Amino acid sequence: MTHFICTTCGTQFSESDEPPPTCPICEDDRQFVPQSGQEWTDMATLGQTHSLVWNEEAEGVHSLQLSPSFGIGQRAFLIEGPDGNILWDCLSLVDEASKARIAAIGGLSAIAISHPHFYSSMIGWSAACGNAPVHIHADDAQWVQRSGSALRPWTGETLRIGQATMIGCGGHFDGSSVLHCPWLEGGRGALFVGDTMQVTMDRRFVSFMRSYPNLIPLDAKAVTAISQAVQPYRFETIYSAFPGRTVESDGNRVVERSAERYLKAIAS
Repeated sequence: MTHFICTTCGTQFSESDEPPPTCPICEDDRQFVPQSGQEWTDMATLGQTHSLVWNEEAEGVHSLQLSPSFGIGQRAFLIEGPDGNILWDCLSLVDEASKARIAAIGGLSAIAISHPHFYSSMIGWSAACGNAPVHIHADDAQWVQRSGSALRPWTGETLRIGQATMIGCGGHFDGSSVLHCPWLEGGRGALFVGDTMQVTMDRRFVSFMRSYPNLIPLDAKAVTAISQAVQPYRFETIYSAFPGRTVESDGNRVVERSAERYLKAIAS
């Protein structure tokens, strides 16, 4: 029995003798099935060709990424916190070196996931790190492909994880969430956004989409809701899903002016 992994989105599935017939996440219009067709791997095979690369982004913030790039190519974050360490978003591969490194800094108190595209091997990561609870928004629970006792679907607008707060924003997915960590950046705060909002190439704005690969925009109501959801929280830095896509200062104003620009563009 194998936990097959979709090579396009990186999602790990429940054990089976044969690969799943389809990947529901890739068949959704927010993702895609390659023209070459659906392909599968598993963690043991992936570990033979890929490795996990750690990078210190800031004090208490480490990014993790697969090299060479795999699936969607996102980065996860190990966030050191006053109430325990949090893994924000996930990757398809768990390696022994990363397990040891996380254990050496106190393990994980929680795994928090922004949305289904980054579920990847979240149950595998939990099992490797002391069965840390995995927090996903209940509005996206239908997209879980490998369940487990560590899974903690949450409801409502916010979830406290120690001093951190998961904020439900919607938009990209019904349960798309961001993570606010007020102790980072010398107390000025940081926001981890996954794909709920995406830092643009000039690092001066963020933008919003229903589907990034298929270029499907969000409507004004959804973008306004995202902006309003994070407005009460103070944050200097915005860490989005992909390497280099970080807003280093004035994060609150960046979200405000980005929403204003987006709404103006779709209204014209």
